[in-house]
Amino acid sequence: MNFDPATISHYSREPGVYIMKNSAGQVLYIGKAKSIRSRLKQYFQKSSDNRVQIPHLIAQVAQIETIITPTEKEALLLESNLIKHHRPKYNILLKDDKTFISILITTEDEWPMAKLVRFKGKQKEKGLCFGPYTNALVARETFDVISRIFPLRECSDREFKSRKRPCLLHSIKRCCAPCVGKCTKPDYQNHVKGLVKFLKGKDTQLIRDLKKQMKEASDLLEYEKAAMIHKTIKQIETLIASSSPIIASPTNDCDSIGYFRLEDTILFVLMNFRGGKLIGSENFEFPNILHETDEVVHSFIMQHYSEPSKIPKEIYIHTSGHDKGCLVDILSERKGEKVHIFTPQKGDKKALVDLAMKNAESLFIQDYHQQKDSSQALLLEMEEKFSLNRCPVRIECFDTSNISGTDPVASMVTYTNGKKDSKRNRLYKIRSGATSDDYTAMKEVLSRRYTRAKEEIDLPDLIIVDGGKGQLNIAMQVLSELDIATCDIISLVKEDSRHDKGLTKERVYIPSKKEPITIDPNSSLMFLLQQIRDEAHRVAITFHRSRRTKRIIKSALDEIPGIGEAKRNQLLQTMGSVQAIKKATLDELMEVKGISRKNAEEIKAHFKKA
Repeated sequence: MNFDPATISHYSREPGVYIMKNSAGQVLYIGKAKSIRSRLKQYFQKSSDNRVQIPHLIAQVAQIETIITPTEKEALLLESNLIKHHRPKYNILLKDDKTFISILITTEDEWPMAKLVRFKGKQKEKGLCFGPYTNALVARETFDVISRIFPLRECSDREFKSRKRPCLLHSIKRCCAPCVGKCTKPDYQNHVKGLVKFLKGKDTQLIRDLKKQMKEASDLLEYEKAAMIHKTIKQIETLIASSSPIIASPTNDCDSIGYFRLEDTILFVLMNFRGGKLIGSENFEFPNILHETDEVVHSFIMQHYSEPSKIPKEIYIHTSGHDKGCLVDILSERKGEKVHIFTPQKGDKKALVDLAMKNAESLFIQDYHQQKDSSQALLLEMEEKFSLNRCPVRIECFDTSNISGTDPVASMVTYTNGKKDSKRNRLYKIRSGATSDDYTAMKEVLSRRYTRAKEEIDLPDLIIVDGGKGQLNIAMQVLSELDIATCDIISLVKEDSRHDKGLTKERVYIPSKKEPITIDPNSSLMFLLQQIRDEAHRVAITFHRSRRTKRIIKSALDEIPGIGEAKRNQLLQTMGSVQAIKKATLDELMEVKGISRKNAEEIKAHFKKA
């Protein structure tokens, strides 16, 4: 039974909230109004509301409940709370199923560390969190910069306690090695404080503090320490100069909000200015929007600025169709100080709004007309699912191959950004002798590869070994012996050791768990892992067959008297194969450069006996 519009005349003219429900009592939509009766009439008068989505909502409404409030401000607060509680189908919900990457500083640890983290909703780990970054590449580049300027530890607590000598990061100046006493606690805390100021955009204050520390060290005749601080100052000043803002805000702390809407989909761009500089930008896309644009903008602001720490002193928006007074009062109460919301009409502030609007349109068009690259999403999913320390931008996968212990070889294939990177592939002949011991072969190959990679500072983000827990332990042992703590490791086992393209269950072993993780055979992540491991297996098998064929050919011709390496190579080059040599006549053999009649007779006699 549908709602009867005639009953609207009985509803209150007071401000409040209205709740639309279907015949099953399910909440479809929650809205606020200065006058409940007037607002409801608009839904049922075609001339008042020509939004194409409205008929879809109205067709399902069976009842409308109302809650009267003293003022429109209370109605706005109540609407926000009810939306969060009921999560109606047709309301704007500021939510995103994606996980965004942030930089976390574990300030509560005795020796804090900075790391890239991903989470949805509330922060999972204790510490100071900076972000989120909607662009993972920007986050990784930022992390790389701060690792060079503020060399905090990157190893786990277990590795930190057990380490007896500095790791590779110390030798490349990306860790001050507090694990072995290369850095005092006060100096380490100075790095931490400097990093926090840097990420908060307090560059001027940070440089001032560092110059003070440099002078103190110089006065105490600690010239080496002063030189290190001076180097840090120069690095920061260089970074500031290279990234000096083309865009600056007229006030220290403000946000500029832009949007672009096409039919029932809207995309917001929120640009953050702190210390007068643009420090970041986020975007949020919402489909199936029924509201008028002004109302959408206000709902977005209401929900986005739910935490006091997120609220800036000033917010610039393009729209001004609704009264901003209630929003200003609510945000000011949340922050504990006066907050201003402006709709600038000219000058620098309007330029910031125009910039945000332009960015929103550009992003919307990119998403609308271009197919999104799924590789990045898969890598981020892999990072989260396998509890990796970093996004696996470069992956190196190893496999070994032999038949009955003969001609043992191994392959390493590389994938960069989820794509095959064949120029980085490597082939290995196992030097430890003819053996079918996969553990020995794997240990040898990993040792050879990462001894050299460590010297060349050419380490991947993730290492995959083909095999189970045993192969994983071998890989962990090799990296431990080489003091490499920056690479993630997993081992991959295919169901029944199959190396075909069928839908099989994959089991992944990771260092932090005893039991393997099973991957859905229908998932895109499984397909990527299968593709990487099958490529490693294909390369290893191809190399093994090549070596085996050459060995067989070599042994078949080496037994012929008078045929050395030069003549053997000339025969193969001219005739093409052992079979062709075997079938050739004396005259045909003698036509080969360097082959005498006696040689030809010896060849024919050899194959006749065979």
